[in-house]
Amino acid sequence: MSIFDAFAKISSQSSGGKIEYIIAGLGNPGLQYENTRHNAGFITIDKIAENAGVKIDKMKFKGLYADVNIAGKRCLLLKPTTYMNNSGESITEALNFYKLDTSNLIVIYDDISLEPSKMRIRRKGSHGGHNGIRSIIDLTGTDEFLRIKIGVGKKPHPDYNLADWVLGKFSPNAMQKLQIAINNAEEAVKLMINEKTDEAMNKFN
Repeated sequence: MSIFDAFAKISSQSSGGKIEYIIAGLGNPGLQYENTRHNAGFITIDKIAENAGVKIDKMKFKGLYADVNIAGKRCLLLKPTTYMNNSGESITEALNFYKLDTSNLIVIYDDISLEPSKMRIRRKGSHGGHNGIRSIIDLTGTDEFLRIKIGVGKKPHPDYNLADWVLGKFSPNAMQKLQIAINNAEEAVKLMINEKTDEAMNKFN
């Protein structure tokens, strides 16, 4: 590695100063849940970390995290390891530690109403039946935080068990389509942390 490459890598990991944003991807820990639809948030946050040249391998806040510079902002990438239904425990712990409120939080998670190539940005809203979001709303006391919904596709038929569907793995074709949404989500994050959420919504919604 050249001196320039080493400096670039160090610069990408931290810009100094305090954490300005927490970017949390939701999912379930463990090998059995890798590449499942419910782990779309984990998959997205891992890709953001990879492109930033860091690994999410430090343990704190009941989750795995990395400290990284994204588009000039110092951010915490966070993957709660509480299991999906208790995601709020990890996120509120991180918010409290850095003395941030939910205006400095972006949550990335799966949405069965969107196809795998699609994503949607929302400023606030109900949990819509998503238990990870429900936990965050319950423990922060507000539904006003930025979200990026990653499409994972709808159930093949109405009677299909929802838990079986979201805990099922992506097909190779769906995983390929998912990359489109992940790439768009990463670009959206760069805009959103620089107070350009409207621009991100106009571009990607």
